[in-house]
Amino acid sequence: MKDIIEKLKNEGQEHLLPILNDLSEEDRNYLVSQLKSIDWNSLKLWKNPEDLSGKGKVQPIKGLSLNDIQNQSDMYMQIGKEAIKNGKVGAVLLAGGQGTRLGSDAPKGTYDIGLTKPLYIFEQLISNLLNVCKKCDTFVPLFIMTSEKNDKDTKDFFEQHNYFGYPKSHVRFFVQEMAPSVDFNGKLLLEEKAKLALSPNGNGGWYSSLENADVLKDFPELEWLNVFAVDNVLQRIADPIFIGATIASGLNSGAKVVRKCSPSERVGVLCLEDGLPSVIEYYELTDEMANQIGDDGNLAYSFGVILNYLFNLPKLREIASERIPVHIVKKKIPHLDDNGNLVKPEQENGYKFETLILDMIKLMGSCLPFEVEREKEFAPIKNKTGVDSVESARELLKKNGINL
Repeated sequence: MKDIIEKLKNEGQEHLLPILNDLSEEDRNYLVSQLKSIDWNSLKLWKNPEDLSGKGKVQPIKGLSLNDIQNQSDMYMQIGKEAIKNGKVGAVLLAGGQGTRLGSDAPKGTYDIGLTKPLYIFEQLISNLLNVCKKCDTFVPLFIMTSEKNDKDTKDFFEQHNYFGYPKSHVRFFVQEMAPSVDFNGKLLLEEKAKLALSPNGNGGWYSSLENADVLKDFPELEWLNVFAVDNVLQRIADPIFIGATIASGLNSGAKVVRKCSPSERVGVLCLEDGLPSVIEYYELTDEMANQIGDDGNLAYSFGVILNYLFNLPKLREIASERIPVHIVKKKIPHLDDNGNLVKPEQENGYKFETLILDMIKLMGSCLPFEVEREKEFAPIKNKTGVDSVESARELLKKNGINL
């Protein structure tokens, strides 16, 4: 207790001292355990944030087009299947979110997108993975990242549906780590009297959360991790051709990409920054860059990322000690006021600290852009209707022969 009191004083968080003294022993121990888990160095960034706005020298990156992949598909398939059969490939599903924008308070993966029968997002993703497993005559270890909020509901859902035919022995759940929130003066906020206002630490926290959960030890042969988001119901997972192409390239990572529809499409694109692979947001491209044509007649900056990455595990462990850039985001953060009342602000009142998976690409040192057909592998579900919605995903699923 004495050490945490000193820490709070040194970090300018003395406002929590009276609260600690006023708690029961059980509540005090809980709050102290949360305080001890804080990354204080990241917390200090609210005052002197890293400059993440500027880019170094940006250039187009070379990757594999659909034609390139087709010409070498047999070789890539053979290499990928062998890696999968030898237990060298695992899949990591990022599923910590709720279906709030779909009108649901349940985990997003439990949302039913079926029309004539139930078809849950999780179910479709497992079906996609099972297709690969059948071709390779083995099962791929599947690591599912949940959040503190949806962990129990997600596990219960998989149990209720018998893991949709996937062997439970090959599934591991792990909870995404949380980061504290502060007000505009850098003071830690509480959501309850004995509980910090915490939020998930961004999708860039997947690897540290996975390692800290200590579940990789169950599959010692692993060398590659295919990381993907819950909301793209058409994506191929542990795709042997993607895996084989990345291994054959000798690069440390791979990224599935789709060609941009137009120079102005709002999607992050894979490129080189100071010679290293990087993702640049659409609003960071100048008009000249967005319209630049490459030697192949396509847009020079045309590889739109879809959050389906392949990472070399030994390289991940090598860079684990390096700090991923921390993005400081202004948010509306529910919190207790000075009188102990819960306030739900109508305006932004503080900062959250997040890391992004796309920042890991640069740390990996090299990356292979791997083009996929948009209508066959990209059906994101962000909204209930309109663009990137349940409606649009259903239409794409039907085009690909999925019975809804």
